[in-house]
Amino acid sequence: MTVLAFTALLFAGAAAAGLVGALTGLGGGVVLVPLLTLALGVDLRYAIGTALVAVIATSSGAAAAYVREGFTNVRIGLFFEIATTFGALLGAYLAPSVPAAAIAVIFGTVLLASSAFSWRPRPPDAASRTPDPLATRLRLNGSFPSLSGEQAYFPRRVPLAWLFMGVAGALSGLLGIGSGALKVLSLDVVLGLPYKVSTTTSNFMIGVTAAASAGVYLGRGYIDPALAGPVVLGVLAGSALGARILAATRSNVLRVVFTAVVLVMAVQMILHGLRGAA
Repeated sequence: MTVLAFTALLFAGAAAAGLVGALTGLGGGVVLVPLLTLALGVDLRYAIGTALVAVIATSSGAAAAYVREGFTNVRIGLFFEIATTFGALLGAYLAPSVPAAAIAVIFGTVLLASSAFSWRPRPPDAASRTPDPLATRLRLNGSFPSLSGEQAYFPRRVPLAWLFMGVAGALSGLLGIGSGALKVLSLDVVLGLPYKVSTTTSNFMIGVTAAASAGVYLGRGYIDPALAGPVVLGVLAGSALGARILAATRSNVLRVVFTAVVLVMAVQMILHGLRGAA
């Protein structure tokens, strides 16, 4: 394969990763790591480093539009980012000594259960009827634009969500992917945010978490500019397109896309872990 063809393939794959990441709040690693390792034969450690850079680009490309349109809850993002950043630093430093195969299997299993749990029917307007005292004191309540006008929401179970966010950050540092999946599930299932608020706030958060991990990978020499350059450009293009699509897309459609991607990622992680343990 020529250098030009390799670069073009990188750009196209990164654009697809940016689009998926912007629509689902997962970041680009879920698409990029398999593309780099399986299709292009890149070493896993370099693929993870490149994926972390792509996640930063995804967050930068989509977050500004989501904040401007009123979907992202910046205060929730900054509050829970403290937990994910500490988790990401811990995970990145533990990565060389922790058996990634076992973590991958456990993580895939958790994703399967969590994605199924996210489809559990909810009482209508339950979040708006029961404001949480702690969330109110922390000023985490907010509103977002919907088809019927501005809609208020009230987060709940803040301590449990904090724990989930710490675990999400640690997994980001250990595996380079997956942090966005647990973040969306934490915001959607645990906090009880509207789905568009969950995905856009996750997009806002993942860049900071990835930056914390990427610094460690950069220091170890696992970020190659020849890989990262085309990836960043492609991800920015894809995430900008995804930000335009999300505003006009129904939440149920986004939830289906998210569930499909998470299921593929969960099966892939379980198989990867089982192969590594064998």
